[in-house]
Amino acid sequence: MAKGKSLAIGFVFGSLIGATTALLTAPSSGEDLRRRAREQSEKLKETLFELKEQSMELTKQLSKTSKEGAALLKDLTDDVKQSVENWKETIEPHQENIQEHLQKIEESLKELEEKMNNKK
Repeated sequence: MAKGKSLAIGFVFGSLIGATTALLTAPSSGEDLRRRAREQSEKLKETLFELKEQSMELTKQLSKTSKEGAALLKDLTDDVKQSVENWKETIEPHQENIQEHLQKIEESLKELEEKMNNKK
């Protein structure tokens, strides 16, 4: 937001300096000079109004996007929690069997090592 504010301030000052320089250096009558000054002033007002409208729209869009992002993050978190719970429910009944199989494998490996050592 700071960049947008700096841009707007720079635009306003640049426009004012440019308009003033153009008015002072251009050879024209006083009436023509006043008319051009009014036109430049109106253009500047229109530009500032458009800039204000666009910044308000951008603010609304950012707010909407952040709310949507927060909702999506909450949904994702809930989905991950549910997946972990489902995984736990699926694995827990089999965990004891897995441990028994691992223990049998370890015992078989020990027996195999002993046989290999005895053969040497």
